[in-house]
Amino acid sequence: MKKLAKEGLYSLEKYSEIRPAFREKVLAHKRQRNLPLGSNATLYFEDTLTMQYQVQEMLRIERIFEAAGIEEELGAYNPLIPDGSNWKATFMVEFADPEERQEMLRHLVGIEDHVWLQVGELEKIRPISDEDLERSDDSKTSAVHFMRFELNAEQVAALKAGAELSAGIDHNNYQVDVRPVAEQTRASLLKDLD
Repeated sequence: MKKLAKEGLYSLEKYSEIRPAFREKVLAHKRQRNLPLGSNATLYFEDTLTMQYQVQEMLRIERIFEAAGIEEELGAYNPLIPDGSNWKATFMVEFADPEERQEMLRHLVGIEDHVWLQVGELEKIRPISDEDLERSDDSKTSAVHFMRFELNAEQVAALKAGAELSAGIDHNNYQVDVRPVAEQTRASLLKDLD
């Protein structure tokens, strides 16, 4: 999948002009790439378009227009774009009530190691989580984790041949099994695999 480069970004002025339409396009795209895992967890799959939106928004908010600052943002967000044999996702544990969220984060220690995806009946794909920094300790987990799901050639071929995609969590305190993943999500994720 194509990484972002300075030349492919909009200037602050141009982005200001097109922002409403661009935002609508990105939000529609993101809806196809969100995978709810029960009522309190979601995988938000990233790609070039979702990361361009993040970069453009950061440049806008921070008023960054100098080359060094733009390159710094690209350096932060480009690693979240899939590499052609994987999916990259932001995993969020979502409880609206702050007190309930804090309590559940203590009960869900290690949940990031219990998320899985599965192509057909092939081996479950477990994510490589939080490569940038540790987000859990023995007493609680974070509400946000960054995940990379690596697919082997057999899994990619099966998915391209029409195999179903399933997902779930098998943590002692949070279990969910989504079979199959919605076709629009599966089709969108399939585009990440060159």
